[in-house]
Amino acid sequence: MSTRKIVVYPEPVLCNKTNEIKELDYNIISLAEEMAEIMYQAPGVGLAAPQVGVDKRLIVVDPTSKRDSGLLITLINPVIVEREGREVDSEMCLSVPEISVDVPRSLRLLIRGITLQGKETEFEIEGFPARIFQHEIDHLDGKVILDYASKLKRSIYLKKVKKGKI
Repeated sequence: MSTRKIVVYPEPVLCNKTNEIKELDYNIISLAEEMAEIMYQAPGVGLAAPQVGVDKRLIVVDPTSKRDSGLLITLINPVIVEREGREVDSEMCLSVPEISVDVPRSLRLLIRGITLQGKETEFEIEGFPARIFQHEIDHLDGKVILDYASKLKRSIYLKKVKKGKI
């Protein structure tokens, strides 16, 4: 059982660019395992370290949101190397609850990162999984879905947060 919880906007860790992971050690592996557990419990399809209050460039993604899918991808220091296409679709976020925002995303990506085994990897991804990776990498760069919302929608949301309704 994890002691970490999903942090909610406007928590400062969600608003800043995260630090690269310099060394793959037991703490990083443990954090990744904990993040996957939290993501599946939520349930969600992706989670970035800042969403559990950690200032590190680490994400977990499973487009099925099912623990036994075998599709869990964990990446350290992920980067988008290439992008192609564009589509706008509605997104929700575990750290920005009770709102959906239309977000423009690339349709296809070339992603690079480091696996939990310490190996550099590079792969192409498209469709819904590509959207998830962009969403989680946004978190690593201090960006949340509210950054894509209209001024009015953002203002209404922030007023609810201030009044403690979210």
